[in-house]
Amino acid sequence: MTRPVLLAAEPYRLMLLRIPTLSLVLCAGLLLAGGCLHPHRPAVVTGVLAGDLVWAGEVYLAGDVTLAPEARLTIRPGTTVHFLPPQGAPGGLTEHPHFPGSELIVQGHLSALGTAAAPIRFVAADRQAPAGSWGALNFEAGAEGAFAYCLFRQADSAIHSRDSRVTVAESLFEDNLVGIRFHSSTMRIEHNLLRNNDVAIRFHFGAPEVRHNRFAMNRVNLFITAHPRDYLFANNHFDTPREYQVVLGEEVPEEVNLAGNAWNSVAPAELTERLFDGRSVPYLGTVQVEPLLAKPPAGVGPAWIR
Repeated sequence: MTRPVLLAAEPYRLMLLRIPTLSLVLCAGLLLAGGCLHPHRPAVVTGVLAGDLVWAGEVYLAGDVTLAPEARLTIRPGTTVHFLPPQGAPGGLTEHPHFPGSELIVQGHLSALGTAAAPIRFVAADRQAPAGSWGALNFEAGAEGAFAYCLFRQADSAIHSRDSRVTVAESLFEDNLVGIRFHSSTMRIEHNLLRNNDVAIRFHFGAPEVRHNRFAMNRVNLFITAHPRDYLFANNHFDTPREYQVVLGEEVPEEVNLAGNAWNSVAPAELTERLFDGRSVPYLGTVQVEPLLAKPPAGVGPAWIR
């Protein structure tokens, strides 16, 4: 079993728990692959992670950290996962489906279920760093993930999924280049706030169910890049974007049905000015938005963030 490599870094608290099948080895409340971490010793998680793991407290990642196919990672409420610049750490994959900056590459199962009182945070280690300062929580083929009451900031693509299954609920995506990005994946996205991202949601193919989310102050609320299928967008509130409500990529000749959503209570004629579709480029499909919801549905967005 490959163990994570620990490197020196700026001081922080880390609780990284590995739970062996038959025994527990405990040291000052910290457990790592049967060995002890000094509670005040600076350390960084890198490399390949295997087995059943639990993260709590302040966790720092550098480079491309991989959760192996049979591994299960549970992140406890109140945890902050900081992504360091990857210089000097293993990895550095940058070509799609990877992104510049440190990433957690998920090949197994990740569960990050916070609470309203103790959300889980995924952020750059530098609080002042711009969007794009870390890569992604990057789900590869066959992986599974579940998120609730989480905050995602400063990522290239905070959650990226390819041929995997991911659910996201009651969470905040803010100040990222892309909030949620996926390809050929089964996605369930409900009761989230996607705010001040360059693009809130970007996808092609895929089978997303997107309900009761609020989109606010993004440059583009929804970017569909190729051949959407088996999708459902319902009871969402698309607030006025900085540029476009919906952009269709050059591989979307199909009609896209987005009826049954609220679009900041604008008239349909005004809304079409915020749609980049066949009305702008003839070979693209058109976005159908009618019937519109007259007002945002009750309970849209996370109940704990206003």
